[in-house]
Amino acid sequence: MHSHILTCGYSYHSQKFTNSYKEGVTTYLFRLQTEGCCYAQVNGNMTLIETGDLLLFKPGDAYDLRIDEHINKLQQSVVSSGDYYIMCKGDWINEWWGKSSKPQKIRIAVNERILTIWRQIILEKRRYEEDNKELSDYLLRALCLYIDRAISENHSRHGSSFLATRMKSFIEEHAILPLKIEDVANHVGISVSRAVHLFKECFNKTIIQYTQEIRLSTSVERMAYSYLTLEQIAETSGFGSYSYFHRVFRDKYGVSPKTFRMNSLTGQLEKKELESLHL
Repeated sequence: MHSHILTCGYSYHSQKFTNSYKEGVTTYLFRLQTEGCCYAQVNGNMTLIETGDLLLFKPGDAYDLRIDEHINKLQQSVVSSGDYYIMCKGDWINEWWGKSSKPQKIRIAVNERILTIWRQIILEKRRYEEDNKELSDYLLRALCLYIDRAISENHSRHGSSFLATRMKSFIEEHAILPLKIEDVANHVGISVSRAVHLFKECFNKTIIQYTQEIRLSTSVERMAYSYLTLEQIAETSGFGSYSYFHRVFRDKYGVSPKTFRMNSLTGQLEKKELESLHL
């Protein structure tokens, strides 16, 4: 049994956008909201989709996506929505889908394992030469199994770990905005001192450290997948100024953002040249 990826990618919208399959999608569609928000048809109703929301649609399901202005935490009217998506089909996907009930929308803890696999699938589909269909097949299977785990973990969270996960998700949703520890603690209704202790106990890192990780990850993502200037990347990734972004980025990666971006582009070009020579 095999699976087949028709299209996949990372999408970021800063302008209004709509996409509709009123007669139903013809393949399986997975969409993970990674930043900002939008509206999508879920179980027949237009529903707010926020960071961490995973959408799962099977062939025949009606699908309507609308990216429009919304009010952010700073009370500003903005259009901002980032997501990873995949449209796929195949016997293996049919069997996987039928093994358990799949919600059309579920909030999951967005983690690097899921994002790393998703990015690998995208890179494989973008290969200069024809993609390795067997590798893409196994990567997609791995993604589906991680989705199963995320759904299972969502149903089993409880107690302190549930509070910590809620804080983690809140940080992921708001890291690119001005964010204080008090905001995180208030979100789950506990004191700042307990929030700080609980988060460190569960994830072995501080709230501030994790916030910086999300911001840096967002900046690297936008360097690779967008044409935004470095100043725009600094601003939209949650850093107050480019000078601060430059210092934090250099401390983390050992090079300036400009050098990092140039090296990344050079590496991509060299890889394509080597592939064209069949080396």
